[in-house]
Amino acid sequence: MKPAIYWFRNDLRLSDNAALVHACQQADQLTLVYCLAPEENTQWGFTRLGQHRKAFLADTLADLAAQCVQQGRRLLIVAGEPSVVLPSILQHLKANTVYCEAIAAPYEMAQVAALDAQGYCVETIWQSSLLDPATLPFQPQDLPLIFTTFRQQIEQAGTVPPAPLAFSATWPAAPSAAQELHSINLNEWAGTPCVEARSAFPYHQPQWHGGATAALAHLQRYLASGLADQYKQTRNGLIGCDYSSKFSPWLASGALSARQIDQQLTAHEAANGANDSTNWIRFELLWRDYFRLLHLRFGAQLYRAQGLNGAATMPHQAEHFLKWCQGETGQPFIDAGMRELAATGYLSNRMRQNVASFLIHDLQCDWRAGAAWFESQLIDYDVYSNQGNWLYLAGRGTDPRPNRRFNIEKQIKNYDPKHEYMQLWRD
Repeated sequence: MKPAIYWFRNDLRLSDNAALVHACQQADQLTLVYCLAPEENTQWGFTRLGQHRKAFLADTLADLAAQCVQQGRRLLIVAGEPSVVLPSILQHLKANTVYCEAIAAPYEMAQVAALDAQGYCVETIWQSSLLDPATLPFQPQDLPLIFTTFRQQIEQAGTVPPAPLAFSATWPAAPSAAQELHSINLNEWAGTPCVEARSAFPYHQPQWHGGATAALAHLQRYLASGLADQYKQTRNGLIGCDYSSKFSPWLASGALSARQIDQQLTAHEAANGANDSTNWIRFELLWRDYFRLLHLRFGAQLYRAQGLNGAATMPHQAEHFLKWCQGETGQPFIDAGMRELAATGYLSNRMRQNVASFLIHDLQCDWRAGAAWFESQLIDYDVYSNQGNWLYLAGRGTDPRPNRRFNIEKQIKNYDPKHEYMQLWRD
């Protein structure tokens, strides 16, 4: 008898989940588990998991639990540090093996290492990228240091993503002892969701809920609407639900995979033709992969104050940082962005770059504090992309240009010339 648990992490879906399929193939008995992070603060003094993230995650887990029920399975949702709560479950089930996806970031790797240190067998499978690292024309340690070089090598080698996996595995038996374990109440844990009519991602509305059901429906709706064919022209928008694809919250939680997007996008192009906009969506998915591969090459170096270039760091300006978080810097464009983030848990890519640049280069704050604030607030927080983008803007990543300071007045002229965005978020 080989009892085991499958530990869902950032892969909150049943389809295109290679790690889950592997677990089903290997275990004789399988219990499905998700660990809600314990309430804890960052080194900067605020919670790692803010209210918007909690609400969107609760929706995602409720959807996953419902999908499990449809399969005749139960999702056990517990709260606490995985190195504490998972051993307790394993002991109750008389099991020793954990299957899960691999996440190549320090905090997430430490979670696996803590289970290993207690003598448990943890089998991890990489599955969050569009491309399979094993099919790349280079080893992870030889990843090109410039994204354009990376993209060109991928294209020249003809590397294509694998097709997404349909969930067709035979479920192992569910151990009877698992029925004695109780899930927490998600509604009590998450609290009341935010209702903000101005939001560009109104997650309180059913079609914007977390989970694979809403994600797949949105993917189909977005492609059918023709918006994908205009993406390159609209992607720098600031207001509304339609200026960008809005895939990122579902991608970040794993309710939707990059390969599922690519498959549907390819079918759309076959029926309607490819153009610069559909190609740009795939370009963005490659950037997402690049940030993942950077973690495979550099690991914890990406989390140092000096990043990868070893340049001297400035003392953190805590007072300036607090004003930035609260949208009280006195710069109307930046403050509008920070108010939107606080009110909705979402921010356009254009505004993310602006507020990050302002924090780093104008307010002279530690870029890691900004990255941590985004982690706390964003419903689409992704450890790889968040760290990679902040490093990039701080000039501490692999990019050869050291200064990414944005000219705010020029940004306003180009993207908010009538001050509509600033008016929308003036308070």
